[in-house]
Amino acid sequence: MTVVVPQTTPAPKPTAIFMPPTSTAPAPTPTAGTAESSNYNSGSAGSGSGSGAGGAGGGDDDGRFPQPKLRLEIRDLDHPGTAKFLDAVNAGTVVSAAVSNVQRLLYRSPGDPHTTVPPTRSVTLILRDMGGVAYTTGTDLDDDHKEIHFSLGYINGINPPARLAAEITGVLTHELVHCYQWNALGTCPGGLIEGIADWVRLSCDLSPPHWKRETTGGMQSFTILKSTLSIQYDPIISTLIFSGWDNGYQHTAYFLDYLEGRFGKGTVRKLNEKLRRHRYEPKPFWTELLGRPVEQLWGDYVESLAGEQSTVDEGTQT
Repeated sequence: MTVVVPQTTPAPKPTAIFMPPTSTAPAPTPTAGTAESSNYNSGSAGSGSGSGAGGAGGGDDDGRFPQPKLRLEIRDLDHPGTAKFLDAVNAGTVVSAAVSNVQRLLYRSPGDPHTTVPPTRSVTLILRDMGGVAYTTGTDLDDDHKEIHFSLGYINGINPPARLAAEITGVLTHELVHCYQWNALGTCPGGLIEGIADWVRLSCDLSPPHWKRETTGGMQSFTILKSTLSIQYDPIISTLIFSGWDNGYQHTAYFLDYLEGRFGKGTVRKLNEKLRRHRYEPKPFWTELLGRPVEQLWGDYVESLAGEQSTVDEGTQT
């Protein structure tokens, strides 16, 4: 990994502060998804650990995914977040392992005809003082070269210190997904883009302690409604109450994890591959992929959570 340390701290370009919104216009050729994550809701308490699979490898000839050129750029050596980052992780090892994890979870193998890896050629991790947490973008050269901008202020604020390595690894894993996922020719909902990224983080055992398998408040509403009106679960009612399958981040990640468990390993891979080949239109997308609309799938997920909650409640009362 090449370490680039500018002699002075350059003023960030306007495009480095705010990412453009996801375009709804069709792209001339499929490109890997680029998503902003400056509002990334990562935890900074508790503990977590990654699976640490993979490593730098060769190309298709030896059965391993091609590895991108990895670079590190530190724009403020005096920032306290810089020292914490360098003390907590070996950047080369962490980023390389995270790339391998992302490739392993989203794609079968380099030569497999059912999944197609984007031609990401390089990833530059830029540590700088900025608001938010992190975001990923293509470089001015072309979109095959990616930049991950990571906030030194956020790194400096991670508590307790024992969470530093796990949280840094989790955020980097999330952002690296944006270097390797497809975006339905620019039409994929942002919530699904972010949900896939957090599903990979979840699958690497890097979820922060505050993440919960919940429907963003809907479960409590359903419990109250069920007890006051003496109603049974109904998918139509659940759709009205529990809107938000595409709220993104961990909420969508747990929904995708449910689909992966229900329809089999590789379901999210198939979803990602479908985002490579087609523009996103909700009804045909989900019906062709899993045989039913997403509203029904979300209702089934909510019902499964309600059943789990009922089991917990019954166990508490006995």
